[in-house]
Amino acid sequence: MTKKTETVIVKQVRSSNRHPKVQLATLKALGLGRIGKTANHVLTPATIGRIKAVSHLVIIEKEK
Repeated sequence: MTKKTETVIVKQVRSSNRHPKVQLATLKALGLGRIGKTANHVLTPATIGRIKAVSHLVIIEKEK
């Protein structure tokens, strides 16, 4: 029996200009970097922490 993993789409909606370098590195780790760019991620504790760190720059959508 396989375990179903929940995935989400993370989309960058605000610029990383004038934000700390740590947040820019977090965006790069999520596969983002430009406004409008999207990335699919499996929800793991590490991914959830990264998303929370830059929650003011991204939006989260459930994958269909």
